[in-house]
Amino acid sequence: MKYDIKDKSLAESGKLRIEWAAQNMPVLALIEERFKKERPLEGVRIAACLHVTTETAQLMKTLKAGGAEACLCASNPLSTQDDVAASLVQHDKIPVFAIKGEDNETYYSHIEAVLDTKPQLTMDDGADLVSVIHSERTDLLEHIIGGTEETTTGVIRLQAMAKDGVLKYPIVAVNDADTKHLFDNRYGTGQSTVDGIIRATNRLIAGSNFVVVGYGWCGRGLAMRAQGMGARVIVTEIDPVRALEALMDGFAVMPMEQAAPLGDFFCTVTGNIHVIRKEHFAVMKDGAIVSNSGHFNVELDLEGLEEITQSKREIRPFVVEHALGSGIRVYVLAEGRLINLAAAEGHPSSVMDMSFANQALSAEYMVKEAKNLQNTVFPVPQDMDHEIARLKLASEGAIIDILTDEQVKYLNSWDMGT
Repeated sequence: MKYDIKDKSLAESGKLRIEWAAQNMPVLALIEERFKKERPLEGVRIAACLHVTTETAQLMKTLKAGGAEACLCASNPLSTQDDVAASLVQHDKIPVFAIKGEDNETYYSHIEAVLDTKPQLTMDDGADLVSVIHSERTDLLEHIIGGTEETTTGVIRLQAMAKDGVLKYPIVAVNDADTKHLFDNRYGTGQSTVDGIIRATNRLIAGSNFVVVGYGWCGRGLAMRAQGMGARVIVTEIDPVRALEALMDGFAVMPMEQAAPLGDFFCTVTGNIHVIRKEHFAVMKDGAIVSNSGHFNVELDLEGLEEITQSKREIRPFVVEHALGSGIRVYVLAEGRLINLAAAEGHPSSVMDMSFANQALSAEYMVKEAKNLQNTVFPVPQDMDHEIARLKLASEGAIIDILTDEQVKYLNSWDMGT
């Protein structure tokens, strides 16, 4: 079995952490149990480009239980947990190509390695697999029946491909499932991002000005958590409806040019390019801390920052100090990459339980239905989404009401009046 990881001797500690995560992933456990019996993915080759975390390990084990021949590479150079990679190789015999801190060349060589397995399904977190296949590995398209996508950023890229008519196989937008983005993006990103910032800096959030750049579901979660820790939250947005939501939620709303001189902490969660630019870095206060929790580090104009940087140094792990002159120092966390995975451990397993349940069931769905689907981006079927929610509620001991016959009749009628 081919693989490329940092150190196989880390496998035992990885195994223990994977077991710890599994305790809070009951929905995926139920799916794994069914997959073992039914083997719906028997012999299907799956290439997964995902963050290599304890929760991802549970997904990979579930896919294997379903009969899949799955292999895994990282979807970000800094998001790999090396002990998890070692455990998957050593204990589960799942090929992994991922090393925390790998350079760009190694990152793409690892993508090539999983693609060399000639996958029939792709499982993406940012659409890098799809992009490489469509640009450099078009020879693989004849084997591929479909794929899944985990992130907002990836879905945006794939929808653009579909709109331009260049997407060559169907994709299920796992990110857009209610049981994914309403929980993973909001509660997961909110908690794990604050966790990453604190682990990297050990600075106090309370009493600070915390600038959240973007008020999608990730931004909502981050703003909520930063406020809960005592920060004065400022939101920047380009969408008037989202900006109005942020205002009604109790946050200050202003353009970045006004927020830049005020912020103590900045975190981008937009999925767009250069939302904090050179002119914004130039007017930040001394000691401003800048991070990103969107999928790609392009949200920060790091090239522009370099142009106005007189000197820089790594002052502690994941913290680089940029001296801009006149005594102004700006601190960039984790090279502008995903702070919650670079400096912390990513989302808690409880929310990833639902996200990866969507991934597993979407893979099963694609195997059954891909031949009937057009080459575009599809939502997760609603019945699947609701079933995951029901299973999660049951695992928490929560029970919901069921409509009476009278209520069903009322909701489906037009003549019952008031």
